Amino acid sequence: MSATLPWIAREMDSLRAAFEANRMPHGLLIHEAPGAGGDWLASWIARMVLGTDRDLHPDWLRVQPVDDSKQIRIEQVRELSQELALTSHQGGYKVAVISPADLMNRFAANALLKTLEEPPPRTLLMLVATQPSRLPATILSRCQRVRIAAPSREQAVSWLESAHGKADWKAALDILGEAPLLAAELDVGALVEVGNDVRRGLQESSAGHSDPVATAERWSRADLPLRLRCFENWLTDRIHRLSATAGFLTEVGAVTHLQRPDTVLNIRRLFELLDGVRDLKSSLETPINRSLALEGLLRRMAPRG
Repeated sequence: MSATLPWIAREMDSLRAAFEANRMPHGLLIHEAPGAGGDWLASWIARMVLGTDRDLHPDWLRVQPVDDSKQIRIEQVRELSQELALTSHQGGYKVAVISPADLMNRFAANALLKTLEEPPPRTLLMLVATQPSRLPATILSRCQRVRIAAPSREQAVSWLESAHGKADWKAALDILGEAPLLAAELDVGALVEVGNDVRRGLQESSAGHSDPVATAERWSRADLPLRLRCFENWLTDRIHRLSATAGFLTEVGAVTHLQRPDTVLNIRRLFELLDGVRDLKSSLETPINRSLALEGLLRRMAPRG
């Protein structure tokens, strides 16, 4: 595994103590900030529980979307449940990781519930999710939650340089947000190029100076998931900055537009757009007109007369 993630040291210590005291839960929900290390922590836990340094282990099971699918399907969960019901190959724990668990469709989630309700002995089922609210409450209630917050910028850059060498990591994180493990998977130069293009397009759209049809068609043809991630982070960054404005919490319910000279979009529209971007991200596998959906979001950014 790559270098230890210093921002989750406390969680690692707590989990290690629970395992040594024989208090590991059967179900564990790892709620991560995007790109903050949920899969890394799940792998670390699996290695600890199985007593191995190997990535491949007969009692270590993984479920994730296959090929270009944006969902985890019922057949995958049923196969996992059948495998967990068998005796472990090496006489110890059986460990399963479902990631991203919030991509389970409702049939898959329902199929998983029985395994969580009646877990086989010495099994550990870990769900890694950035949006646990997409999971049924019945599943959430049967898992112990571990929260992984985003690291500070200093921590993220330091880890990236230590694990992956020198690069323009600050520029990458300016685009992605504090998501170092996501940044580590991408070509930094290409990422910065796409990110700058998206930010330029969003600034032009929010000022009413762009052609939403042309922009949507161009974006939908290449790197759309990454562009939507950049779009989401652009909106989130503005929401965070506005939330720090003096008097924000009282003013937001009373006025239509926040009184800041550099604010083009009001706060309600920012939240609505953020929901729209996330809905589009989760719908990429469905037979929707991606260009048309994106065009609608860009049109909603234009100033209102």
